[in-house]
Amino acid sequence: MAIPLLAYSPSCPNQRVDALGARDDEAIIYSTDDLFTPAEIDNLINAAYRQIFFHAFKWDREIVLESQLRNRQITVRDFIRGLLLSNTFIDSFYNKNSNYRFVEHCVQKVLGRKVYSNAEKIAWSAVVMTKGVKGFIEDLLNSEEYIENFGENTVPYQRRRILPSRVLGETPFNITTPRYDAYYRDKLGFPQGIWQEAVRTFRSYDKQPRTGDPSLFLKMAETINPRAGKPSFTSTSNIDIEKSVPYRGR
Repeated sequence: MAIPLLAYSPSCPNQRVDALGARDDEAIIYSTDDLFTPAEIDNLINAAYRQIFFHAFKWDREIVLESQLRNRQITVRDFIRGLLLSNTFIDSFYNKNSNYRFVEHCVQKVLGRKVYSNAEKIAWSAVVMTKGVKGFIEDLLNSEEYIENFGENTVPYQRRRILPSRVLGETPFNITTPRYDAYYRDKLGFPQGIWQEAVRTFRSYDKQPRTGDPSLFLKMAETINPRAGKPSFTSTSNIDIEKSVPYRGR
């Protein structure tokens, strides 16, 4: 039995502050309202993949949904819905996280902001528990907050990331919120330090060896493994005196 969304008190972070400039923190906004060329549509599709998947490999792309969006058979909101319900997103974010973590990811990606509090995570987690993933995604996309900020034709983006009064804005969501939570990172053995390059030392040109310098032959000399010859040893019991001593006639 589905239950209504539990009440929670919104906090007042950056995204609830009105923009001081003409644009929302100078973010690049992709919308089909003003995109017409195929190249512009490609940029919009790639922006949607970055927002939802962070990075989409070739096998992660939803070719059918892309074709429908290019032909204006579906809206951007429908395209976002398809990405959220795709096997890639479900396997990467829902199957490998708790409901709380999954809600946190979806609020950041769909509504373009951080969750207000634990109360909001609990409220949306209850929706996931009662309505399932599809019902939760539908409620997010049909929410007044999503419609007011992105509507039918705009790709969601991180809102209020940069404030004119601050030198440093908010860190991108994909950095502050890794795909897997601590439990699954431990199971997968993350993080792992991987050294990919050999340490190289820099020597100025005037200190580099010139032609004929003995140091240039050092590696070649190290490959040589000289061995001293072993002296031959013969026991006296093995010597035939009669045959060894030359015979001298009279």
